[in-house]
Amino acid sequence: MIISVIGGEDSSSEALRLAEEVGRELGERGVTVCCGGGGGTMEAACRGARSADGHTIGILPGHDASESPPNGFVEFPVFTGIGYARNSTVVLTGDAVIAVDGSYGTLSEIAFAFIHGVPLVGLDTWDFDYRGHDGDKIVRVSTALEAVEKAIEMAQQRRSGAAK
Repeated sequence: MIISVIGGEDSSSEALRLAEEVGRELGERGVTVCCGGGGGTMEAACRGARSADGHTIGILPGHDASESPPNGFVEFPVFTGIGYARNSTVVLTGDAVIAVDGSYGTLSEIAFAFIHGVPLVGLDTWDFDYRGHDGDKIVRVSTALEAVEKAIEMAQQRRSGAAK
């Protein structure tokens, strides 16, 4: 199973703590972490996963490491050369997505999760209300443990639904 963890590069210390805890919880369960491969919450999630001997994938915006250096905890870097368009790939690689904090790139990934029907768990992330769009599609949780448990549950439901 792969769970994508999304969030911003310029995050608070609390968001970084949560992202690292999410990564560690996923790693302990044998779930691979996918992220954008950069710093901030992405690096924290990868650090947490690797601390639990978990695996990490970084979907990077540039053509190579000189253009888009992955954080030091990305085990499998994927260079796309497509800039922020790589956000769709980050989302589609996961069986579910956990959003921790975040900025506009995270908001675009949230939109891609909605567009593509990828289950989405939110941990202190974007909140919005716009007519015709259901912001409640983000399953809100308050702890890293809840985020991981809910994301895995939703990913399993998605997989069993796809197998039918």
